Amino acid sequence: MRAQGPDTLAQADAGALGEHIARDLAGFVPAAAGLDLISVGAHYDPVELLRPGWPLHGELDQLAARAPGEAGGRVIAFGAHEGRLPGALSPAPEHAGGPLRLVPLVLRGDAGTTAAVADAFERELMETGMAGAETALHAQEVFGLAIEHARYLTAHDLLAMTALQYEHAGIAPLWPVLEVALLSPADEAWLDAAPEPLVHYTGGEARIALFSPAAWRARYAAGEDDEARLQRGWMHFEARQRQFDAVLRAHGVPVRFDHCPDDADPRSVVG
Repeated sequence: MRAQGPDTLAQADAGALGEHIARDLAGFVPAAAGLDLISVGAHYDPVELLRPGWPLHGELDQLAARAPGEAGGRVIAFGAHEGRLPGALSPAPEHAGGPLRLVPLVLRGDAGTTAAVADAFERELMETGMAGAETALHAQEVFGLAIEHARYLTAHDLLAMTALQYEHAGIAPLWPVLEVALLSPADEAWLDAAPEPLVHYTGGEARIALFSPAAWRARYAAGEDDEARLQRGWMHFEARQRQFDAVLRAHGVPVRFDHCPDDADPRSVVG
């Protein structure tokens, strides 16, 4: 959906949207009706959801743990009070206005039902997960949106879609590093493939090797003698580093630039 209006809803509108969503999900997989649906009356850019530890979903889960009522089949929707959402749910203004906007959802309940519903959604939502007409129209009305398509995605569906978008944008080489940061933040990953910047994800942060022009030439353009091509290559490399830095930070991955002396092994510096 394409955002044009407010990105947060008052409690009543958030609750009504949650009820629509719950009916849709139960229509896909009837067992979902026995789980608590936790939602928020707000929409976000994908980079706000796809972050290490899934903090937005975690915030919803923590807030829902304090909700009254017997667990099982509840719709717990968080809306704005006096323009403010609870906890850390407020969308970031710097990420507003993108072409794809997302309303995060959490389903919780007993482990067996949750696992079965999750498996069914992973199999089916990508193909059959269009939102119901009433849900789409309600979202369009309360958010003031011009909605082109409204559909449901699992987190893995969103990851796959984002990977494809980044491939089309020319930043596919960074995706394996970002994927590890998102799915296995305690692990490590390398991007060490010329002509790309050297990136090492370790200890919960991405370390990017910072080269001098001479060190860059020795590593990436040792056989090149044309000064104009060298200058263009160096400028492109610096732009690529800035691009990777921006993408990683947008996804909530801390970035550190490590200066690599001309005589040092850069892998050791960022290792």
